[in-house]
Amino acid sequence: MTKDMDELEKKIGKVPKFFRELTEKDPVMFDMVMKLEGHIWDDGALTKKTKKLIAIAIAASLRDQHAVHAQLIGAESLGVTKKEVEEALRVAFLLAGMPAYVYGKAQLDEVMKK
Repeated sequence: MTKDMDELEKKIGKVPKFFRELTEKDPVMFDMVMKLEGHIWDDGALTKKTKKLIAIAIAASLRDQHAVHAQLIGAESLGVTKKEVEEALRVAFLLAGMPAYVYGKAQLDEVMKK
């Protein structure tokens, strides 16, 4: 389980406490979620990097502070640049409005300094 958790943390950034607790409280559910994670995040028609940008834009649109922060941390490990995130946030702005853009931008400036 530790190896899976380490891999997940590389993909998404900080893993939420409740999810870590699944390893003990409901290991079958944890295993199923990990299989789904792999299916979703692995390169396919879209790269991991593109999927990460989509995830950041969605999390910003939902104004989910933890998710935006975690996705941004994971994005750095994939080589996602601040400019790429800013562009994804502009798409979120177009579809979800100014609050999504402002929210995502504030998190971006906190996590990615350059």
